[in-house]
Formats: sequence, C-alpha cells, structure tokens
Amino acid sequence: MTPSAPDLRKGDRRPGRIRTGVPFALLLPALLGLAFLLLPLAALLIRAPWHSLPGQLTSPEVWQALRLSLICATSATALSLVVGVPLAWLLARTDFPGRGLVRALVTLPLVLPPVVGGVALLLALGRNGVVGQWLDSWFGITLPFTTAGVVLAETFVAMPFLVISVEGTLRAADPRYEEAATTLGASRFTAFRRVTLPLIAPGIAAGAVLAWARALGEFGATITFAGNFPGRTQTMPLAVYLALQSDPEAAIALSLVLLAVSIAVLAGLRDRWMTAS
Repeated sequence: MTPSAPDLRKGDRRPGRIRTGVPFALLLPALLGLAFLLLPLAALLIRAPWHSLPGQLTSPEVWQALRLSLICATSATALSLVVGVPLAWLLARTDFPGRGLVRALVTLPLVLPPVVGGVALLLALGRNGVVGQWLDSWFGITLPFTTAGVVLAETFVAMPFLVISVEGTLRAADPRYEEAATTLGASRFTAFRRVTLPLIAPGIAAGAVLAWARALGEFGATITFAGNFPGRTQTMPLAVYLALQSDPEAAIALSLVLLAVSIAVLAGLRDRWMTAS
C-alpha cells in the first residue's frame, strides 16, 4: 500500500520542512537587524542634497577625486588580473607542499585591518623598507605617497577577492578538458589560454568586478601608505573623510556615488552568489 500524499490544506508537517509561520521571538530581532542595516542608508538618501547634487559632483575637487578613484581602481583591478589569475590557477590546479598555508596567506588581507596592511606596505616598499630601499637606491623609484602607491595599496586589499572567485571557478571546472588539450599536443600554457580561460571567464569577470568595487572603496591602506594629497592620492573615500569636516554636502554626494556603485555590483552579482539553487 503506497503512502498517501500529504494533505496540503492542513500543511505538510513532515520533519525537515519549514513552516510558513514565523515565531514572534525570531521575527522581532530579525526586523530590528534589518532596520539597523537599512536605517543609515535611508538617512543618507533622506539627507542627500538632491537639488545641488549635480553641482557637487561636477565641482573640481569632487571630480578630481572621482577621476583618480576610477583610474586607480581600474589599474588595481588590471594588476590583480595579471598576477591573481595565475595565482588562482596555481592554488587550484597544482599540488605542492604548504599549499594550504599559501592559500591562507593569500586570503589574509580579507580579514587584516586595512591600516595594518598600509603599515606593512610601508615597511616593505617604503623608502627605508625591506624592498623599497633597494628600489630607491638602484632605480630611484619611490612608491609611498604617490599615485602608484595608491594602486599598490588597492591591489593589496582587492586581489584576494579575485583569487578566491577564480580559484572557486577553477575547482568547479572539469580539468579533463585541459588534459585532453595536452594529450593532443598543446602545452600547459596553450591549454590554459585556449581552453581554461574561456571556461572560467564568468568567474574571472565576477572576481574582477568585486576587486574593482573593493579597490574603489579602499581607505585605510591607502591613507597609510599613500597619504591624502588632492589630485595625487586623494581618492573618493579619502575625499569623503576630508569633506565631512568642511563640506558635508560634498561628503554626502561622494557617499552616494560609492553607494550606487556598491548596489550596482551587488545587483550584477546577485545571480551568481545570492540566489539559492
């Protein structure tokens, strides 16, 4: 005798099924948490100087910071792609002693306070740093408090997002396609370029968008390693911090730009990470 289907009018009470009713003890803190997260964003929109927003965004100071931020974030993303994709491939496709430790060190900037990252960069690449002293004495290259320093600081904090995304995509991709290409005479690099890259292109794109958004919003490592010089190292987050003390409307205008970018990034990646299968 086959079991009868559950009576949908009474609700399916089998174990493991979630009932539609929400207990008040869970609903209340959930709504409080939602309000806590949304209230600051709503306040930013409510207090935004919408009437003067076009003028604020086109003022020389704001446009200068916006332009520098876009250039540096894009450069940091490009640098992350050049070195981050091979690093992700190394972690996903090769087995070597200490791979777990290397992966942990690669992802360390995700949890490391950005200011600490800036201090570490200063000690490594500063004029008297471990490597920076040789760059200065041999080639006359000084990285701190320059636009190049901004790019390096943003790359340091943004590249792990790209590496994690690409490594996850590589692990999900079938390695037999690469093996088939090598058995047909292709070199490992040719197989990577002609077979692997097209397969993992969506993961690379998603990681690049995340890295770009993270670089655009970077503050701590940038101000520590590159300083806050208008036109040279003052990016949008730094301009927000400075304008908040003298021109709150300009600070709100720049904050709205960063908020819009964040929402656009989340909307673009929603189908990849924020939907249940």
